[in-house]
Amino acid sequence: MNAETPKAVELNLPQAFLLLATNDTDGKPEVPMFALRTTLAGAILAELDLIGAIRLQGKHVRATGTAPQTDLQHELELIRGKSRPHTPKRWVSMLEGRAEMQRVYEGMASQGIVEHVGEKHLGLFKSTRYPEKDHAPEAALLKKIQAALGSAPSDAGASAATETDAGTPVTATPVSGKPAAGTPAPAKPDARAVDARTTALIALLQAAGLLGKIVPAADQIRASELAKDYWPSRAVEEELRMIRLAEEEAPGIE
Repeated sequence: MNAETPKAVELNLPQAFLLLATNDTDGKPEVPMFALRTTLAGAILAELDLIGAIRLQGKHVRATGTAPQTDLQHELELIRGKSRPHTPKRWVSMLEGRAEMQRVYEGMASQGIVEHVGEKHLGLFKSTRYPEKDHAPEAALLKKIQAALGSAPSDAGASAATETDAGTPVTATPVSGKPAAGTPAPAKPDARAVDARTTALIALLQAAGLLGKIVPAADQIRASELAKDYWPSRAVEEELRMIRLAEEEAPGIE
């Protein structure tokens, strides 16, 4: 009898970003908390955009009127319920917060991806961390990012590997970076060959300043090409710029 193959966990963009932005061992963020929350808000907008629930119309974000199945129903209803539309940057500032972050973490905890760990101080629970429990979802995300950016996985062997994503074959580059004798050099990856979800995730990681940390060998020029003019990540960058300016003008603000 054939062993049943476990179904891969499908993460939405807020989950994917938060998983990659959290230290596997201690469950602490890899970026300042304000950057984590701000980029998470951008990931929420990016996910709603990808599933067709919202769209950027001119300078404003608008609900489309469709009702797709989503774990972000609460956030979608907030956008739908506004009497007048807001800009992407305004929505990022409205959606960034502890409650949104905890909702996403707890959703992954219920799937067994991370573990809810409370830290005690003087006998009282003062903070909660979410260390990794199942590495497979993160490993799958990193594999897609590395393939999109032309960087070999850190545990890759010496030979090239061929993978299939959604039915489209993707040939990895040999570790040496040189084709075998008599073999034509592979063409530079086309941005159209990267799925929209991976492109969005790359743009968000870059906006948060995380891409180079989690994928050191990533082609930053390639990443910039993929992320160019992506409105959710651009809104994140604008909001982070404003936060940093405010901190410079008033030291000590959190």
